[in-house]
Formats: sequence, C-alpha cells, structure tokens
Amino acid sequence: MQIIRINKAQATQDGAGVNISRIAGFDGKSLDPFLMIDELKSDNSSDYMAGFPPHPHRGIETFTYIRKGGFEHQDQMGNKKAIRAGDVQWMSTGRGVIHSEMPLSDAEQGMHGFQIWLNMPAKDKMRAPRYQDTTEHKAPVITTNSGAELKALAGSWQLDGQTVQSPLNDLAGNGAIADVTLPADQQITLDMSGYGKVLIYIHSGTLADTRLSATYQLELDPAHPVTLQSGAQGAGLLVLAGQPIGEKIAHMGPFVMNTQEELQQAVRDYHAGKFGSI
Repeated sequence: MQIIRINKAQATQDGAGVNISRIAGFDGKSLDPFLMIDELKSDNSSDYMAGFPPHPHRGIETFTYIRKGGFEHQDQMGNKKAIRAGDVQWMSTGRGVIHSEMPLSDAEQGMHGFQIWLNMPAKDKMRAPRYQDTTEHKAPVITTNSGAELKALAGSWQLDGQTVQSPLNDLAGNGAIADVTLPADQQITLDMSGYGKVLIYIHSGTLADTRLSATYQLELDPAHPVTLQSGAQGAGLLVLAGQPIGEKIAHMGPFVMNTQEELQQAVRDYHAGKFGSI
C-alpha cells in the first residue's frame, strides 16, 4: 500500500449547529471526484438534534450513510424518507435541490453517519435532480472467513473471490464507496487499479501499518494493491474510489459550479424560487 498523503479531519459545525468532523477538498484536486467528507459521531444529542433545516444545493451529489441513529430526509421532489442505521441515500442535485435532514426521535441514543459530497462534471451540473436510497434494497455485504466485512454502499466491489454491486451505481466520477470492518489484527487486500483516486477514512480503531486512528484520511496510489491491516482494537474504514473529473471549481456554500458567474446565477435562481420549496 503506497500512501500519497495523509489528512486529519477538522472539527466544525454545519446546519443549525451540528458538530461534525470534516475533510474538505474544494481545490478540485486533493479529493477529486469527491469534494468533502463529513462525519457526525456523537452520543450527546446536543451535538446533532438541531439537524439540517431546509437548504439548497446545485452542482454536486450528496451521499449520506448512517451507521447509528437516523435522519428524516425531505426534498422538493416529494421524497420524504427515514434514513436509519445501515441505509444510504444519494442525491444528484443537478440544477437545484431544496432538502432537509432532521434527526429521528429515536436517534437520542447517539448518531454516527457521513455525508460525502461529489463534484458533478460541467455537462451534468444543470440536469434535472435525481434521488435514490437503499431503504428497500439494502447495500450488499461480503464477509470473509476471517470475519472481515465489506458493505458495498456504492458501486461494484470484489473481495475474497466474491463480487457485489450496490443498488447505487451511477455516482459522478464513477464513484464507489464501501464501509469495511476488520476484527482485531486482521487483513484484507483490495485491487483498486481500475480507479484514478483511492481514499481511506478511518472512523474507528486503528490501521496497524500506519498507526493512524479515527478521523484520519489517507490518499493511496491505486497502482499498488490496497492492503488494510487492523490493530488490536480492530478497524472501521470508509473506502472511497473514483475517476477524477479535473475541472475548475467555483465553490460558495451549498453551490459548486465552474465559474463565479455560475455561482452568482445559482444564488439569483435560489432567491427567485426556482429551486422549489418543501
């Protein structure tokens, strides 16, 4: 496993005061085709109960994965869904989405989840928005003889002679995302050579060969086999892969376009009510 760079998530707030850890890559290079990895992990309801009231997006895809607790999603397309532990939700916002994500009442025992942003190529940024989740068709799981588990959240994955494909397989940049759980002192190897970008985000435990623990993110060279070795406490990892888009990025809050003029147009369209309402 060849490490290109290491980042550590920074504590910040979003929504109506939700405490999160964030890896940001709005330079269009360091995470491309991904833009941001937000982790919400807390057993203190005051960290997340204010939630994410209605807000707009344009030009990105949002990918939400819940490991513990849950949110109710609602958007102007008419979708209203409870996204609970194990569920994944994807929105390709295109020309505009208004949505909210508010904690479910039974999430008071804690919350652990992620929202990941992907950049959309310029040719798709103004297409109609799309929505999909796994509440009815769950993400498939590969379990090895050693007890390692790979949950295919998006895209197609191979491990230990098994191949699975998530119901979500149309992410921008050919994005693929998996949640890997390793028991103590266990190892798996993934062939990621078909991708141009490979990222690992540690959400629990440690990677023994790096001694890195939760909230660290690694960029790996996809030309080398990705060997993941857990420490004595095991490890939980998000593996993210995709093909870099390589386009200029103009970013302002919930909007990601290619030029400043496109950003200003997004703001005008939002204030004119062209994103709809919920």
